[in-house]
Amino acid sequence: MGVSKIDFSCLDAYSRRAPDIDCSILKMFINGISTRLVSEVMDPLLGHRIISAAGVSRITKSLTSIVNKHHLRKLSDEYLYLIMDGVYFNVKNPILKKRRCVLVVYGIKTNGKRELIDFQLASHGESQEAWELFLNRLYHRGLEGKQLRLIVRDGNEGLKNAIATVFPMVAQQPCWAHKLRNVANKLHKHTQGACISQARLIYNASNANTALKCFREWVRNWQVAEPKAVKCLTDDIDDLLNFFKEPEHLWVKLRTTNIIERCFREVRRRTRPMSCFQNNDSLHRIIFAVFNRLNKSWELKPFKITHYS
Repeated sequence: MGVSKIDFSCLDAYSRRAPDIDCSILKMFINGISTRLVSEVMDPLLGHRIISAAGVSRITKSLTSIVNKHHLRKLSDEYLYLIMDGVYFNVKNPILKKRRCVLVVYGIKTNGKRELIDFQLASHGESQEAWELFLNRLYHRGLEGKQLRLIVRDGNEGLKNAIATVFPMVAQQPCWAHKLRNVANKLHKHTQGACISQARLIYNASNANTALKCFREWVRNWQVAEPKAVKCLTDDIDDLLNFFKEPEHLWVKLRTTNIIERCFREVRRRTRPMSCFQNNDSLHRIIFAVFNRLNKSWELKPFKITHYS
């Protein structure tokens, strides 16, 4: 998904600029420079006010066809781990501003290389139907999950069920951060700090057996005072400890969806000056641009992977 692999032949030539100028502008946008800053950078080269932020924005619209090709590209089946989550953005429609959900799948390959595999706008939020549609598309493009060991997910019930449908043989790892937020919501305010602090000892344990001992002690301490919170954690405790079955140096990466939420923060940083996106295509373009830059930055920074027989 690196810039060097993108086909820019779809760019139109403009009468006042050579096509390679438009290509350079688009590459700057893909590499994280805002339309306003692109305009400022190009001013000394093209002349003051020759290309405005609005003009840059018009050029970036040609990125839509590149994004569409990205969504249709063939996928390899070399992934050991997948991390799945969703985020919401404001998108205008002809009548009003609407929050739209973007589903994202991040993967770690057998060679340790990591990438944001793809994303999809979901019309009806993080429903099971939306996630199944997205995951089935990835499956039929080549990601069949024959080497998958673990799928890390948020606490969404629809995603949990969708994974069980599309990848029924793959273990699931609920995100500890999401789970502890759910637990905290069921606690009395005066017990939140102590209870959650003790719960963190479970996933910070040195091994699975120690984690189970910490969990049992946590249950004994809070069962009477906070039964709803205890039930919330107990219901998923088996899956919550799945990350201990993987190499220890990957535990921090695999026990939460933080790795993908950091990518979302980068998207939000890039889009903060925008009150909302003009349409779905503009949302696709900016997310693709951010994800493309992140993927390129990770190409030479693979994780160390233990190879299983």
